[in-house]
Amino acid sequence: MEDKIRVLLTEEEVNARISEVAEQISKDYEGKKLHLICILKGGVFFTCELAKRLTVPVSLDFMSVSSYADQTESSGRVLIRKDLDETVEGKDVLIVEDIIDSGRTLAYLIEVLKLRKPASITLCTLLDKPERRVKKQVQVKYTCFTIPDEFVVGYGLDYAQKYRNLPYIGVVEL
Repeated sequence: MEDKIRVLLTEEEVNARISEVAEQISKDYEGKKLHLICILKGGVFFTCELAKRLTVPVSLDFMSVSSYADQTESSGRVLIRKDLDETVEGKDVLIVEDIIDSGRTLAYLIEVLKLRKPASITLCTLLDKPERRVKKQVQVKYTCFTIPDEFVVGYGLDYAQKYRNLPYIGVVEL
C-alpha cells in the first residue's frame, strides 16, 4: 500500500529559500574558502543545491552518520558509517544537514570534529524542528525552514529509504 504524502513545502518554495540562505552564507564567508561536510544520505540533495548557489570557493566532503535506521524516531545511539576523506584542520567547516530535530547526532558529530581542529564549525540545515531539541547546545546558524513536529520526506529525506527523490517536502500521513 502506498503512503499518503501531503505537500508541506513546494519545490518552488524550497528552491527560493535555498538561494536566500546561500546568499547569506556567501556574504558571511566572503574572502574565505568554505569546506562543506554533507551528512549522507539525506543531505546530498540539499548540499548540491546549496553549493551551486554559493559564490565563495568551496571544497566538499561527506560523512554518513545514523541514529534512525528504518524508524521514524531517533534511537539516540549515533554511528559513524562513513568518515571524512580529508582533514578539516584549519578549515572553516559548514556541516550541511537535511533535518535537525533532537540534535543528538549533531552534538556527537560536532564533538568528534572539534577534536580535528577546524578553524570554525557552523551548522546549516534545510529543515529544523527546534521544539524536539534535546541537545540545546546544538545551535543552527543557517536554517531554510523551521517546521512542526511531523515526519517529513522528500528532497533527500526518506521513510525506510523511500521518497528521497520527491522534489518537495511532504508529510507522510501514516
